[in-house]
Amino acid sequence: MRFLPLAVFLCVASLAFSQQKGPSEELPKLQHLSADQVNPQVDPCTDFYQYSCSKFFAANPIPPDQAAWGVAGPLLKWNEVVMRQSLEAAAAKKQGRTPVEQKIGDYWTSCMDESKVESASLKELQPELKRIDDIKQKSQLVDQIAHQHSTIGGAWLVDDNATFAPMFGFSAIQDYDDAQKTVAQFDQGGFVLPGRDFYLSDDAKSVEVRKKYLAHVTNMLKLAGIPQTQAAADAAIIMEMETALAKAAMDVVKRRDPKNINNKMTLAEFQKLAPSFDWQRYLTLIHAPAQQSYLVTSPDFFRGLEQVIQQHPLAHWKAYLKWNLVHDSAPYLSKAFVNENFNLTQTLSGTPELAPRWRRCVHSADNALGEALGQAYVARAFPPASKEQVMRIVKGIEGALQQDIAGLGWMKPATKEQATRKLQAILEKIGYPDKWRDYSAVQIKPDDYLGNVHAATTFEFNRWVQKVGKPIDRYDWTMTPPTINAYYDPQFNTINFPAGILQPPFFDKDMDDAGNFGAEGAVIGHEITHGFDDQGRKFDAQGNLHDWWTPEDAKAYDERGKCISDEYTQEIPEAGVKQNGLLTQGEDTADNGGIYLALIALDNSLKQQGKTLETKGDDGLTEIQRFFLSFANNWCEELRPEIMRTVVLTNPHSLPKYRVNNTVANMPEFAQAYGCAKGKPMVHEKACRVW
Repeated sequence: MRFLPLAVFLCVASLAFSQQKGPSEELPKLQHLSADQVNPQVDPCTDFYQYSCSKFFAANPIPPDQAAWGVAGPLLKWNEVVMRQSLEAAAAKKQGRTPVEQKIGDYWTSCMDESKVESASLKELQPELKRIDDIKQKSQLVDQIAHQHSTIGGAWLVDDNATFAPMFGFSAIQDYDDAQKTVAQFDQGGFVLPGRDFYLSDDAKSVEVRKKYLAHVTNMLKLAGIPQTQAAADAAIIMEMETALAKAAMDVVKRRDPKNINNKMTLAEFQKLAPSFDWQRYLTLIHAPAQQSYLVTSPDFFRGLEQVIQQHPLAHWKAYLKWNLVHDSAPYLSKAFVNENFNLTQTLSGTPELAPRWRRCVHSADNALGEALGQAYVARAFPPASKEQVMRIVKGIEGALQQDIAGLGWMKPATKEQATRKLQAILEKIGYPDKWRDYSAVQIKPDDYLGNVHAATTFEFNRWVQKVGKPIDRYDWTMTPPTINAYYDPQFNTINFPAGILQPPFFDKDMDDAGNFGAEGAVIGHEITHGFDDQGRKFDAQGNLHDWWTPEDAKAYDERGKCISDEYTQEIPEAGVKQNGLLTQGEDTADNGGIYLALIALDNSLKQQGKTLETKGDDGLTEIQRFFLSFANNWCEELRPEIMRTVVLTNPHSLPKYRVNNTVANMPEFAQAYGCAKGKPMVHEKACRVW
């Protein structure tokens, strides 16, 4: 349930950026909202996205080392330079370093020492490969999986889905039925391509991707020292095993309903699903606290896993484990591994060039020691005054939702009361944690990059495992302060806005209310609306999976939700695939609700200043026109066809064009602001709205 600017998703995923030289003394310039950005040759009532963004696109084509490019690009560069300068300062400090400075400084030093990484890669990988070779029987697979989960490829890392963990995923999660408790969760996983459809679809593009993936796996195994013939044979087996796991996995739409993944079992019951794997030993090896029951997201997946374990001999599993080892380690090894690993990124995103090393090291440090690096970032980038200003916007949006709930004609008083309780119980987390994470247990060395990555992975995996059975901590963050993103957590009932997204063009301390409410306000409204989207509405004020709706109101909600999902189920000709509105329904509901709430909040704020939405500013725009332009500016982004296809098939967010056009076309306020007549594309005859 994340607000995810595609620029952030794409650029961070590929770690590819256009600037190949080191940063200059000055920070890159940030993008700011301007009325001059509109294209007067485009009718805003025909295509508001192109009206707002095409001028930017013409002046800012996608760089050759980017999968996408948009108005968030300058902020990405700006954040990277701020983090780099902080890392370099910590590395250069010779005396009196704090423990935090030592860790982030030495991590940076180890990552930037490319010659050391180049010479040490295979030497460091060999003991791990030998460990797999030394497995004598299938019963020992559990030992290796526990090792790889806890040291090399953390099984908890992927948002709401541990797909990329070897074999399966394991983490701590709040109990759906009692959100004050933390329980252990076994999740589906085991394949590397972005989603099950990449393995199962038989269209020409999917077949082509699988062919390239097969060659990629072969090449990676060859780099690990496996002969060509054996590597090719192993790759075919790995594809067969991953495909079987993908078939057994729950599809993404069914998975969106929390009731479908709230399956509690005793360990004995769980053992019966996959008896060939010693689950008790796995729990013992990872030092997981004992529990009376475990959350098993997809019982059918583990039944399928049992079949794969039985059907494939030990030699096949050794090949599978080696592939996962090499895949997870590749970004931290020699150039040959890094470049071949990037080939997969090219296949899935279309990005032609790899990022310079310093940018990869910045993101690696943020991923490994995010709250340590985040302290330096916040000190430079997010002063207390900005936090206070953002909180004013948050309170305005929450007040708008309270108004909206009170005025809903389709909702009964009993449901309104429960919705109000949930709204009032939301915890707002802005900028950074109140208490910084303690990394004292993580040993970081200046000359062991892969070892540092493993140390950080082990620390984070253990941190999650040790949450099991403990009281919840609503103040814990799952994003680092420099992250350009935000999220709502339905079980914590929190909205979370890292300092990274509280910068221009999303939030600008010097921008007027119309600009800030249209940009950051719509994002804040988006996250708050997630508490009441088709997933979030199933959780109560305390975060329990509890139906607090009257049957009549639930039916009325579902009718409005269906309007949204039907509207966004559409062919995406530029991507060559069809968008499933059921996959994106939650995000689309949040987009539509978020901008509506932001507009109410802006109207309230303007009234306090003696203004109206029709008041004209110095730039010739009315307040409401500037609001809508600021909203659209959030999403000015062009994507390459490859990543566009990947996003449509796997990501619960609609593409930027539709996040703008479909949303404003549902709002009579937009039509009035721009004088759009009935029948125009930006005026939907059947306007959808939930909140």
